[in-house]
Amino acid sequence: MVDLRPAGYVIGLLLMVLGLTMVIPMGLDWLDSSSNWLAFALSSFTTIIMGAVIALASQNTSKVNLNIQQTFFLTTNVWLILPIFGALPFIFGATEARFIDAFFEAMSGFTTTGSTVFSSLEKLPRGLLLWRGMMQWFGGIGVVVVAMVFLPVLRVGGMQIFRTEGFDTFGKILPRAAEISRSVSSIYLTLTVLCLVAYFIAGMSFFDALVHSMTTIATGGFSNYDTSFAELGVAVEYVAVIFMILAALPFVRYVQLIGGSIKAFISDPQVKAFIVTTGIIIFVLMAWQINYVTNSYEFALRKAAFNGVSILTGTGFASDNYLMWGSFPVTFFFLIGLIGGCAGSTTCSIKIFRFQLLFASVSAQIKRIHSPNGIFQPRYNKKPVAEDIISSVMAFFVLFMVSLAVLAVALGMTGLDAVTSISGAASALANIGPGLGAEIGPDGNFSGLNDTAKWLLAAGMLIGRLELMAVYVLLTATFWRG
Repeated sequence: MVDLRPAGYVIGLLLMVLGLTMVIPMGLDWLDSSSNWLAFALSSFTTIIMGAVIALASQNTSKVNLNIQQTFFLTTNVWLILPIFGALPFIFGATEARFIDAFFEAMSGFTTTGSTVFSSLEKLPRGLLLWRGMMQWFGGIGVVVVAMVFLPVLRVGGMQIFRTEGFDTFGKILPRAAEISRSVSSIYLTLTVLCLVAYFIAGMSFFDALVHSMTTIATGGFSNYDTSFAELGVAVEYVAVIFMILAALPFVRYVQLIGGSIKAFISDPQVKAFIVTTGIIIFVLMAWQINYVTNSYEFALRKAAFNGVSILTGTGFASDNYLMWGSFPVTFFFLIGLIGGCAGSTTCSIKIFRFQLLFASVSAQIKRIHSPNGIFQPRYNKKPVAEDIISSVMAFFVLFMVSLAVLAVALGMTGLDAVTSISGAASALANIGPGLGAEIGPDGNFSGLNDTAKWLLAAGMLIGRLELMAVYVLLTATFWRG
């Protein structure tokens, strides 16, 4: 039987920290003379007390190193439990949301998905808007730590290839996580501040710049406006493009860059592939717009860059209703949303490195067929790739597609149309944010979906954010017998 107390101790501490952070939006609403501050006060008190109870009940095992089973349990349940308590301000506050809607919003926040069930965002108390941004900001830094510390150890989806980056943490999960978190957090905070300043200079109010800087660096996509970036100005869109790209690059490379190793950054095959992919996507969308949508080269470049990068990185901001661009862009956006950014960034979806390993494996197999007596091995960054990594990546691709199909069928069984079901499933699993169609597209939201669909999508967000296998392993009998 798996001893869950060490994981419970960490979760309890995180809940206490989460409760303390609720004081910030509470203070903002109090300064704004909004009665919504009481909702944050109650939420903060409840979260801190529950976190303390869980931590105290588990504290006698707090110094024990986590084993593999405990690490799987901790990784998954952090993203399950934090949204439950993160939903409280929406339940107690001005939105007076039902639990399913509040949980959906919080899960979307912490997983940096960006799908929302709320409308008339401009009328919400500023504390709630700030809280939405804070949830995504917390989720973003959490994603980076999980991708750099936990998933390589757990051998999830080929992530073990990045254990060679000097972050081999088996048996030392918590101490090593703290060390890596300090390095990454300083970079994460620096990028957020730079983004805030850039947004402010570009014309945003300080509050809008603050919230949008948090959701941009987290590649989350929550905005303070129903229309997202559509009416925020030309300069703001260009700033967003730059920082979405920066947030999609591996954070370990920033650590190395600060340490004086620029070669590691510019020679990273992930980085090069991501930049090339981004350039191709922008060019294709711009060419389409010039031919079929607009004669303005600047407008075409800006809309193609902003919306293309937003979907590619899974940020989910929108500055235009790209569903009106024609049938090709709609299909194109669906496909690029399944690519994602670099491993070790705040981005989501399948990730660039897995496509690189897939192509390397296919190329090697083709060569074997052509020359049966030859020895061909997939290579990544000029180094041979172990068979277990290739198998893990292939398993991830298959599991992702099967999960997408099952979730889409399940959504269809709740009464949703085919476009909403398929794009909603992809949006949740890839943590993109908006889907396709009038209801959940860039001009809509998820409020009109039935409750069953919302539960399914929330589950999809969790599964996709933790790269599938970290969640699915908990559903096996073998795990609990370990």
